[in-house]
Formats: sequence, structure tokens, C-alpha cells
Amino acid sequence: MEYRTLGSTGTKVSELCFGTWRFGKRTGDVLETDRAEAHELLDAAWERGINFIDSANVYGNPNGTSEEYIGDWLSDHDREDFVLTSKVYFPFDGWGEPGPNGSGLSRTHIRNQIDGTLDRLGTDYLDLYYIHRWDEETPIEETLDALNGLVEEGKVNYLGASTMAAWQLTKALWKSDVHDWERFEVTQPLHHAGYYEDVADYLDVCADQDLAVCPYSPLAGGFLTGKYERADSDDPQAVAGPDGSRADFDDVFGDYYASERGWKVLDAIREVADEVDATPAQVSIRWLMDHDDFTCVPIIGARTTEQLDENVGACDVDLTDEQWDRITDARYRDGDTLWGH
Repeated sequence: MEYRTLGSTGTKVSELCFGTWRFGKRTGDVLETDRAEAHELLDAAWERGINFIDSANVYGNPNGTSEEYIGDWLSDHDREDFVLTSKVYFPFDGWGEPGPNGSGLSRTHIRNQIDGTLDRLGTDYLDLYYIHRWDEETPIEETLDALNGLVEEGKVNYLGASTMAAWQLTKALWKSDVHDWERFEVTQPLHHAGYYEDVADYLDVCADQDLAVCPYSPLAGGFLTGKYERADSDDPQAVAGPDGSRADFDDVFGDYYASERGWKVLDAIREVADEVDATPAQVSIRWLMDHDDFTCVPIIGARTTEQLDENVGACDVDLTDEQWDRITDARYRDGDTLWGH
């Protein structure tokens, strides 16, 4: 495992970030990752050199479970060895039915949430605190001022932004510059080789402002692992997968991850994977890691140590420029026309 400087900060993180959104998560009657399994995965991630751990206050059922699992595990380790993240925006069900100030990015909600996050993680500071979404109802100045206060108090080292439009990110950065507040240093968009939406403008902002990019769902919910097949040549959202796979219990899988663009890209990924003796998952993750306009640290998740090992194997994959371009070019139909959904 090698380490990369996180954007324009001075902090070094592993080439991959370990995501914990499945910790304590229930999908129907299925508990995806219990406490013992979470600790086993954290052990495995740390043994493989991953020092970057991603969470959010609303991960797990009830919310906060993911942070609690991490905090319990971290109590047996040196806190300073790790770069910890969490997020704020959504209603936190530990507070019961959310009231009028129970969500969003107001100073009130941010202040109400940060101490709970720190308590559950068993730490007195976060390395990185993301806003989980853009808040249309709160002036961005109020949000940034509140977050800047957390940095000044030593509760947070760096700020990050997850999932917003390019113009919103640009506005927030400009407001930070004007008011001399801490700015967003890291972004966390949904981004993978086969994504059916175009995030080029967003990534251009990140490159121009030297922001680190930590894409979530780098394997498109498992779509880019290659375990799914197209079930209907006329319908890109018709997917056939193994029993018990995400496509079986996730109602939005076909709508959200499977697209005409996705299938074209998956074909190219499979081809390249055969050439470099790697799995489609490893090639998909490597494609993200090899962005050269900005620091890109994909967030990988895993239900088993075997899946974790496969994902970490992306660090040992080498793609030529031609192979990287071939995967990128598969997104396009004719010239600069992107395949649609």
C-alpha cells in the first residue's frame, strides 16, 4: 500500500479509503455487517495498510451504529495512525422524530451532531468532516461559518463536500475565500467509469482547485465487478445476477447503476482485465486511482475479507495509457457524444 497527499493538505492517506456504510445496516431482515464482522474487516483493512476510514452519523440501523463499531475497534489502536471521516446533513434517528432543526446544514444541526459523532468514535477530533448533501434552505455562509468554527476549536481538521453540483462547489469555495474560512479540501462524488451521468464539470473544479476526490460506489454497487449480465439486449436496465446479489434486494439497482453506457464500459473493462490478468473490479478501481488531474482515492466497501483482498489488489494493477483511454472512450457513442441511460 502506498500513500498519497490528500489534495492540497499535508495529510497522507492510503491509496484506498475503507467505507463503512454497511456496518450495522439492515436491508429488510438482513443485517449486512454486524459488530464482529465489522471489526474483522477493520483489522484486515489496517493489516493491508489502509489508514483512511469513511463513515457518517447516519450509517447503520439505528443511525450511529457504524461510528460506534469503529469507535469500539479504535479503542485498541493508536488514534493518530488513522484518518477518520464522518458526515452531517440527514436526520439522525437517535433523536427520535426529527423536528424542524433535525436535519440540514444549519449551525444548530451541525452543532447538535458533531459531539455525538465524536463520542461514538471515541475521539476528540475528526480528520475530515463532510457535508453529506447541499442544503437548499440554509445559506452556505452559515454552514461554512459553523464548520470553520469546528476547525478553530480543534474538533475537525479538514472539511469535505459530498454530492453536489459543480456550481454549488464553486460557490462554496468562493465564499470561503472571500470570508477567509476553511474551505472544502476533499470531495466525495458518485463517480465510476460507467456512471450514467456526466460529472466532468464537477471534476474540472476539483482539478482546478487541487481538491482530493474520494468517489463512493466505485464499482457501481457491484455492477462493474462483472458478476451481472445483460438480460435483454433492448433494455439496459434488465439485469441478471447471482442469487443473493444486490440486484436481488435493491429495487433501484437497475435504475441507478445499469445503463447503456455502463454495459459498454463493462465490456471494455472485462477486455482490459483479461489483458492485465486482473478482475474487472480491480481494473475499475485502478481506472479511478489513475486519474492524473487530481488526487483520486476511491472508497471501497466489502462484506468479506476476500472481497477486501480483491479490491486492495487494484493497487498492484498497472494500466497503460491506451488501456485507460479505451475504458474512458467506451463511454462515448460517436466522437464526443456520451451513451445515454
